[in-house]
Amino acid sequence: MKMKIEGGFNMNLVVVVVVAWLVNFNIVFCFAHIHGFGEQPLSKIAIHKAVVSLHNSTSIAATPSLIGTKGEDTQWVTVDIDYPVPSADDWVGVFSPAKFISSTCPPVSDPKVEIPYICSAPIKFKFLNYSNSHYTKTGKASLKFQLINQRADFSFALFSGGLLNPKLVAVSNFISFVNPKAPLYPRLAQGKSWDEMTVTWTSGYHINEAIPFVEWGHKGKTQVQTPAGTLTFGRNSMCGSPARTVGWRDPGFIHTSFLKNLWPNIIYTYRLGHLLSNGSYIWSKKYSFKSSPYPGQDSLQRVIIFGDMGKAERDGSNEYNAYQPGSLNTTDQLIKDLENIDIVFHIGDITYANGYISQWDQFTAQVEPIASRVPYMIASGNHERDWPNTGSFYNTTDSGGECGVLAQNMFFVPAENRANFWYATDYGMFHFCIADSEHDWREGTEQYKFIEHCLATADRQKQPWLVFVAHRVLGYSSDFFYGKEGSFEEPMGRESLQRLWQKYKVDIAFYGHVHNYERTCPIYQNQCVNDERSHYSGVVNGTIHVVAGGAGSHLSNFSEVTPKWSLFRDYDFGFVKLTAFNHSSLLFEYKKSSDGKVYDSFTISRDYKDVLACVHDGCEATTSITLN
Repeated sequence: MKMKIEGGFNMNLVVVVVVAWLVNFNIVFCFAHIHGFGEQPLSKIAIHKAVVSLHNSTSIAATPSLIGTKGEDTQWVTVDIDYPVPSADDWVGVFSPAKFISSTCPPVSDPKVEIPYICSAPIKFKFLNYSNSHYTKTGKASLKFQLINQRADFSFALFSGGLLNPKLVAVSNFISFVNPKAPLYPRLAQGKSWDEMTVTWTSGYHINEAIPFVEWGHKGKTQVQTPAGTLTFGRNSMCGSPARTVGWRDPGFIHTSFLKNLWPNIIYTYRLGHLLSNGSYIWSKKYSFKSSPYPGQDSLQRVIIFGDMGKAERDGSNEYNAYQPGSLNTTDQLIKDLENIDIVFHIGDITYANGYISQWDQFTAQVEPIASRVPYMIASGNHERDWPNTGSFYNTTDSGGECGVLAQNMFFVPAENRANFWYATDYGMFHFCIADSEHDWREGTEQYKFIEHCLATADRQKQPWLVFVAHRVLGYSSDFFYGKEGSFEEPMGRESLQRLWQKYKVDIAFYGHVHNYERTCPIYQNQCVNDERSHYSGVVNGTIHVVAGGAGSHLSNFSEVTPKWSLFRDYDFGFVKLTAFNHSSLLFEYKKSSDGKVYDSFTISRDYKDVLACVHDGCEATTSITLN
């Protein structure tokens, strides 16, 4: 039996043999509140159990049907619903591509197994009574959704039965952007040398359809065109579910262009381009960025560092739980202060897509105002990388089957091997060593050798500010979990690395993973070596450790025990800003995402001779404390 619904939607009524399909595709669904996986709102929907319950007198209509008519890459649409038998758990899912019936499911080799009616999750959803309090009485509701261009058309489906037993009641007309394939969401990143900027973006154009490039140059001067490389990946590149099953969505094509031989401190303009086979061009909007300073340059340099931000929906979608409640506040504060920001480090747990691939587009759209203007450098976290038997150090399912593929393709990092997310990068007077806590860092490993080489090669006369970065806390944290186990760190974390931080006189080490803010005193051999709280001067005699993992995800409680080395703790959303005024003066600020105001700060003052006195082999490995 087939039914025809508005928009050309063919309904194949099938008997759903859920258990057999789940076994066939090795799906691991977990609707319990499990750390690192079950909290993703889309995972709450048992879409594989959806059945057809079409209601002939129900209507659901989306307007306008054509969006992006003025070149917009995001637009609000209205969805009107009229359902004669409403209930409090009715919800509307946004599907893209618009046709989401079983014909889009992966092939099944076993002829005895019938596939589910719907085998792809929506990209977002809303409960009807959330913003329409009269809905359960009248059956009428009007919802507002904000859509971004994601290379396909959209439809809206009305479900009864809640999230765990969804029954498909009606499907709307299809709507689409004027050009679904348009080049969008540029992400800048530092290249492998200081005078190189990379531009990565997403489009729907395969290389046999169009040639990707960037047109760029000094602002107001002659522009040049630089070609871009193109990458993509398929369902089989995913390591498990839901990334390989209900969470899968075609990622489109990811292009990266390398803009080289930049002059320092110059404003460049750029736009993304695709040359079609018929000779015509497709263009993005125009953007601009300021090129990096020469390494060691004495000038004002401002760095933002945070972890664990994730994404949220401005239209209130996915309100089933507050998954990343601080995400938009952090994003908006950075956008508001963008004229005073030079580079951003998002140190792991980027999107919390957890295998729902559509969420990466949502995230790149959210940070586009930032990432299109300043380098947006990322580190690998457990929610990007971890999956059993795939080479990650932790054998958890936190990535939802992505196993690092999305992160290493969607964003560029200047690593020798992007599957291993460790790299070094310079910005003026800063030298950053970014570790990958999801791969083994212990002494004798490839990563340990990289970390030591990165720290050892810092020219402290030109770049006095030496910063270590990792996602998991490889240093110090009094988070409840770490306090309970008594380690106050990731197990095996600082055992190997502390010797390197001390040997090479690392100024500050940053971590995410723990969703709060904490700052330690300068530490050497697990003990404070300085009684100051707000100003440090003289030689580097200890490393300050900072947890800055409160950028958006649900907050983490602190241990009831406050160790002596913990100077400041805050259970709130926020981020860190470093401002280097010159080679001798550094300002550290912790700002809350709610208001952008400073709630913790300190300064470091130091002369050249003080720094050089304690670089590797430059002084004795002693401190001002006596160890028992």
